[in-house]
Formats: sequence, structure tokens, C-alpha cells
Amino acid sequence: MITLDALGTLVALDDPAPRLVAALAERGAAISEAQAAAALAEEIAVYRAGHDTAVDAASLARLRSRCAEVLRAALRRAGGDVDAVAPAAMVDALLGALRFAPYPDVPRALAELRAAGHRLVVVSNWDVSLHEMLRTTGLAALVDGAISSAEAGARKPAPVIFHRAVALAGADSPTARPALHAGDSLELDVAGAHAAGLEAVLVARDGVPPTVPEGIVVLRSLEGLADIAS
Repeated sequence: MITLDALGTLVALDDPAPRLVAALAERGAAISEAQAAAALAEEIAVYRAGHDTAVDAASLARLRSRCAEVLRAALRRAGGDVDAVAPAAMVDALLGALRFAPYPDVPRALAELRAAGHRLVVVSNWDVSLHEMLRTTGLAALVDGAISSAEAGARKPAPVIFHRAVALAGADSPTARPALHAGDSLELDVAGAHAAGLEAVLVARDGVPPTVPEGIVVLRSLEGLADIAS
């Protein structure tokens, strides 16, 4: 079986700043792209710190409301006039700005891996909406399952989230071949997978970092992963 990271490995986040500017303009608030980018950086930091609290629909809604208010406060500090935007509208504007898209090589690579008999599970530091993102990007139909850090109660590089992914794939037999994990972070993906007893491949889409330890297989995309996993 193969486990796969999401952001940076399977999907990219489209630049959200222009969409946030447009979404807030529709709601009567004028901000610049520079203001949007700075405020989104603050919001993303808060989201990353708290995404594991979003374990169901209710807690996800609370997290999104909190992030939207962080965004509002950051925009105010940057000089944006957003006081007239209602809380629910700010949440909608934020969510509308966040769009994920699969990298071009991903659908074909996943199809090749499944055709070769590999079970595929996405394992990501994400809230419970990981499954929704996979559906909206069309990737849910190309994998056999997914688990977020919110669901696992632990985030990468903790071994437990990888163990949960292996069990989800039904590949936790003591005699099974070691699972292979592919991800874009040396610390979270490669080191985490190794700590969990998995083999690991680094997906370095933006270029090979200078600190890759000797012996780590590096790919620039998911092309070639099927050959490594065979």
C-alpha cells in the first residue's frame, strides 16, 4: 500500500488573495491584494495551529468562524474597511478564496498505482474537511481512503497517524510488505514515515532541497512512483 500527503504532493492551493479581494468587494468591502495576502498569512497560521480541533461539522464551523474573525482583525490592522461584512459573509468569503487543485500529473499517477494493485490512502495534517476537499478536486474516486490529523488525534510526524492510515487500508498484517509514503516534507513526511516503519519518498516539486539525507529517493512529481513501488 501507499500513503500520500495532500498539500504539496497531491494538490496545490491556488493563490487565494485575488479571490478574497473579489469576494469582499461583492460584499461592499474594498481591500488590496497586498492587504489580503498579509491577512491570509495570519489566518493560515491560526488555522494550522488549530485544525486538529475540527473533528466534526460543529467543531469545523467553529474553527472556520474563528479563522474568519482572525482574518477580519488582520485586514483592519492592514487598513482594510471590513466592518460592514457580516460574520457569516466573512466565513463565506474566506472559504470561497481557498481553492485547491490537483497537480497535472496526479490523476494519471494515482490511476497507474491502483491499476498495479496498490491501495492508496491520503494522510494529511488537515481538519475533517480533508474528505470534502478530495471529493471537490475529483481525487476521492482515485484513492481508497483518507485520514486527517483531526481524525487521528495526532499530526505528522507522529507515527500514530501513519499507523492509522495503514490500518485503514487493511495492510497492517505483520507479514505485509512495508508501506510506502510519499510527501513533500523531510520532517513531517520522510522522518515521520520512517519513525512509523514505512519506506518514504520525498516529492520535491519546487526543487530538491540541499539537506536531503543520503539514500532518500527524491521525485519531482508523482511520475515514477509506480516504478519505485513495484
